Amino acid sequence: MAPTNLPGSPDLTGLTKSLHDHWRMFLVEGVILLVLGVAAVALPPLAGIATTIILGWLFLIGGIVGLVSTFGARHAPGFVWALLSALIAIIAGGVLLWNPLEGLITLTYVLIAFFIADGILMIILALSHRSALSGRWEWMLVNGIIDLVLAGVIIAGLPGALAWALGLLVGIDLVFGGFSMITMALAARQASE
Repeated sequence: MAPTNLPGSPDLTGLTKSLHDHWRMFLVEGVILLVLGVAAVALPPLAGIATTIILGWLFLIGGIVGLVSTFGARHAPGFVWALLSALIAIIAGGVLLWNPLEGLITLTYVLIAFFIADGILMIILALSHRSALSGRWEWMLVNGIIDLVLAGVIIAGLPGALAWALGLLVGIDLVFGGFSMITMALAARQASE
């Protein structure tokens, strides 16, 4: 039975076609996510500190680029707001790089919020795409439920969880996200044969 689209619903035939046409890219993405997840699970404190440092550099570089481009457009509307945004990014990056351990604590609280939001959205996505992804949408649903469980594990383990939570839980999320991408890619490959 071909998926039908209700007004305002996502184009499920487009999603199915995209999965069929690009299953190799989804498979590669899934394998990469799986490998990164296993590495993060193996070394959670190191993965947590590394994540903090990478985010620090991203904020710092993004803030510097924003500052340069803001001064290049001094007369554009919103100059003050763009300037403040760039400065906040520079400060956030500097703080994360100056003391990655404290940054890790802050990021752990941000991770809790991410897992809650991502879990809810993955569940909604899985349920809304179940007719187009029959037989595989359940993995997306499981991924969303696991995100919510991971948020609960961090909350229950506070404050001790601050040392290991970021690296370990991001790793677990990457493993399940990679596995779900691999299963969807393989199912799309079988359907296109």
